Amino acid sequence: MSDNDYLCGMNLSEIKDKTIAVLLSGGVDSSVVVHELAQQGLHPDCFYIKIGPEKEEEWDCSSEEDLEMATAVAHRYGCRLEVIDCHKEYWDQVTRYTMDKVRAGFTPNPDVMCNRLIKFGAFDEKKGHEYDLIATGHYAQTEWKDGGKWLTTSPDPVKDQTDFLAQIASWQLEKALFPIGHYVKNEVREIAEREHLVNARRKDSQGICFLGKINYNDYIRRYLGEQPGDVIELETGKRIGEHRGLWFHTIGQRKGLGFGGGPWFVVKKDVEANILYVSHGYDPATAYKKDFLVHDFHSLIPSSTPMGEQYAQQGLAAGSVCFKIRHTPEYHQAEIEPTGDGRYIIHSREKIHGVAPGQFCVVYDEQHHACWGSGEITL
Repeated sequence: MSDNDYLCGMNLSEIKDKTIAVLLSGGVDSSVVVHELAQQGLHPDCFYIKIGPEKEEEWDCSSEEDLEMATAVAHRYGCRLEVIDCHKEYWDQVTRYTMDKVRAGFTPNPDVMCNRLIKFGAFDEKKGHEYDLIATGHYAQTEWKDGGKWLTTSPDPVKDQTDFLAQIASWQLEKALFPIGHYVKNEVREIAEREHLVNARRKDSQGICFLGKINYNDYIRRYLGEQPGDVIELETGKRIGEHRGLWFHTIGQRKGLGFGGGPWFVVKKDVEANILYVSHGYDPATAYKKDFLVHDFHSLIPSSTPMGEQYAQQGLAAGSVCFKIRHTPEYHQAEIEPTGDGRYIIHSREKIHGVAPGQFCVVYDEQHHACWGSGEITL
């Protein structure tokens, strides 16, 4: 593999002239990032971002173990490690975003906003601005084409994280470096084991990045409490039970509802009346959609490219695209239709389960290679 391929469109001589900050979490992915850079004779500065729950919380959090792992890896490669406290920024910005969305009946994605507001946002304000590049363990790539830097997908369809990066700003993408983005997960594990990294066999974190082992509903309850209301069968209008709060449920949800006579699917929320609507059956038609609206589209198309110039003048043109609405390996084919007011209608070629307002619809080219950006779904 060439140096150009290895470092996402920048050859080794260019990288050696840059100052690099690595966001080292203590997990295996970011640890292999440090190894990969060290293999090229680079000695980046490493930073552990502290974003965990408040000290007085009794929730189980793995941050102490994370920091121990990060310290060991930085020491192994002779890199400086500094802890950057972004706790206040996280709970002021990402938590506020999450709670505002769930209170309004939407389905937010805190990890998407964490990348934009914290990892490439608050960190840059506190320390990252001193560096030319910020390297992370994301499974994503960048590619220079038509004079612009594009966000492109990883060869690992299961681990690809371009959907989590689709809300970062263009200037943040300019500084982003993904040294393991060309690998699949098994290859990263093999490197970690071959090099006897302390966390080589450590399990990947699951769920929202800062929660550790905290239950998501407990997290919501901590801030919003409970607000009981009726659960109504959509087709018949029959009351089948009571919910504890609309914010504990999302469109398309089937598990954890706790109502007899199921299975039941969540298909609609009436926030004003505090009613949760469900449909009965294993695969109700009401749980699927083919057409939905996207607003506030955030573009990652490089402005210096012909497509970027066209976007600045007219927005996305009507045509064929691929998209995702959740973090899964599958991409869906669709036609995108501008509405003329800055919004877009996605016409999926197949019915999609669980389309929910507040989710991000991430748009790619037809080959699901280049990520064009993302917008928020509205119904």
